[in-house]
Amino acid sequence: MKTVHIELLNRNKTIENIAGVLVRQIEARCGAKAGESKGEASIRLAVRQGIGEEGFEIADGPNGSVQITGNDERGLLYGVGKFLRSSRFDEEGFTPGGWRGRSVPEKPFRAIYFATHFHNFYHDAPVEAIERYVEELGLWGYNAVIVWYDMHHFNGFDDPDARKMIARLRSILKAAKRVGLRAGLTMLANEGYADSPEALRHVMTPSLALRATYGKELCPSKPGARELMLTWFEQTFRAFSEVGLDYLCIWPYDQGGCGCEQCRPWGANGFLKIAEPVALLARKAYPSIKIILSTWLFDIRENEGEWEGLARDFERRPGWVDYILADSHATFPEYPLAHDAPGGLPLVNFPEISMWGMYPWGGYGANPLPERFQGLWDSIGRKLSGGFPYSEGIFEDINKAVISGFYWKSDRKAEETLKEYIAYEYSPDAVKDILCAVRALEKNHTRPEKDGGSAEAFAALSRAESHVAPSARRAWRWRILYLRALLDREHYAIPGRRTEEARRAISELVEIYHAQNAEASVKPPL
Repeated sequence: MKTVHIELLNRNKTIENIAGVLVRQIEARCGAKAGESKGEASIRLAVRQGIGEEGFEIADGPNGSVQITGNDERGLLYGVGKFLRSSRFDEEGFTPGGWRGRSVPEKPFRAIYFATHFHNFYHDAPVEAIERYVEELGLWGYNAVIVWYDMHHFNGFDDPDARKMIARLRSILKAAKRVGLRAGLTMLANEGYADSPEALRHVMTPSLALRATYGKELCPSKPGARELMLTWFEQTFRAFSEVGLDYLCIWPYDQGGCGCEQCRPWGANGFLKIAEPVALLARKAYPSIKIILSTWLFDIRENEGEWEGLARDFERRPGWVDYILADSHATFPEYPLAHDAPGGLPLVNFPEISMWGMYPWGGYGANPLPERFQGLWDSIGRKLSGGFPYSEGIFEDINKAVISGFYWKSDRKAEETLKEYIAYEYSPDAVKDILCAVRALEKNHTRPEKDGGSAEAFAALSRAESHVAPSARRAWRWRILYLRALLDREHYAIPGRRTEEARRAISELVEIYHAQNAEASVKPPL
């Protein structure tokens, strides 16, 4: 079909924006035109309560139309996403998807975190590209976008670079709000600017050094430090008033923390002394905001007692916290697996989808890890009320989809989501070959000495390419997957040498990521 009619049965600005997302996705993926003019295919969009919070229904409508109904605006967005993923896009045009049914998410908190630093994609790409990416992640079922105003880069709130960053973050969060998603900030409990007063700075210890720190953080036990930090945080909260914040996640470490006598052990002492007033300050600015207390890197050394201390402090459920976050770089912490979350609070995770096992992060293209995340989810999913993956860029797009599938339906398998992703982003006719390639790429993710099938992965993608529509072959999702397979093949074919073909592939990745000025950790290794 070459023309698609989109009819809005309810109308407000958010519904109109969601309809715009549907139009853009159809027109970008094939030669069809979509809009409110009459067309060969008809799609009706509606919002009607009764389906279940953030749920949707796709059903046959009158006169051969398809009706997508959301319980609310977010549900409508997710229904549009499911419809698109079951549809077909090729040179012949658009074929409407045949999936019919009702679906409601299981986990209430399904956010994505964009790390806007190191001149990675989120830091340097045109903001319009990031805004479109926000919409696309919303189609997969994410219901919030969270960002960090990383203060240590700047000499105070009025630093011109700080102002630029805040404007960028506001644009990203506004894009989320336009399609009905929620917006959030994350911050360190004792965060400091680059020019923070040296006399008020935290005390460094070997334990803190293990967790990473920039040395700009303050000690909340020193006279005047707490008041100064609260002044800074109040400025930050005001800066996002035109967006409206729904979540605040307060972090203990990486960077952060203080090792002085008055603050130790940080996670069960100094951290809480500053985190609570920060949370109350946020609630003053945004009365309905939800507070997430992070336990990231708690107890990485023996006998620190942070988890146990937090549990003691939260024997009575605290009124200033709504969620507890638990996770780690490699494996999930043992304490929350063996016990209920402190205070009986809902538990959320923070999947590390970017950095694990590859350096530079995403430096060789896509990093699909469905088997790894399936294993992690099987051990923790029953405990969670959702979570928000940590993202350093677009190279882990497949991982984002896999995690979203877990949050939506906890017994959904990674491979099921992966097949849906492949059919949508590449071609339904390429699922078998691309699935084979992804399995081999995961085996070679850490570049082990023994090749896990690099030649087979490249051959499988080469076979699949003939089935992928020209628009999809040009798109970044295909290119980063194809280039990853090419670079793996070159690595194992000629160990220790960089071929000219590999150099071209790396250069293309730099362009795709907008990483020309990126730091080494997020820049493909030219």
